[in-house]
Amino acid sequence: MQALQTQIDALISQHQNMPGALLPLLHAIQDNVGYVPESSYKSIAKALSLSVAEVHGVVTFYHHFRTHKAGRHILQICRAESCQSMGSEALEAHAKKCLNVDYHQTTTDEAITLEPVYCLGNCALSPAVMLDDEIFGRVSAADLEALIAEAKA
Repeated sequence: MQALQTQIDALISQHQNMPGALLPLLHAIQDNVGYVPESSYKSIAKALSLSVAEVHGVVTFYHHFRTHKAGRHILQICRAESCQSMGSEALEAHAKKCLNVDYHQTTTDEAITLEPVYCLGNCALSPAVMLDDEIFGRVSAADLEALIAEAKA
């Protein structure tokens, strides 16, 4: 736990004098640690002259930020209008059933964390999903099962 706080403190030091430092700092923490621990809110708030509530508000407002350690892979399902009109709601239900998790949860084997995303910019190929940093379009239930199997392997 001390190593984690040391890492976060180093990132705070790198960002605290930047104008509008909160979002870049939160991104840096998540990029380096994998999530933004709630235990870090107080030190972030102090360094940036913000309240803990302000830090918490930003972290929870943006769907991109996680407050808990994620699985080895992140599976995001697009929930934007184009994807919904092409069946992403059924795909979302199928993913939840296959993984036995809801959004913002991680499978028991810690392989996959399921997250919603509100546009992947792949509207012409709806429904779209992203596994880690790779976007897939026109995803069927069978395609999704194949992606899940690959991620778990």
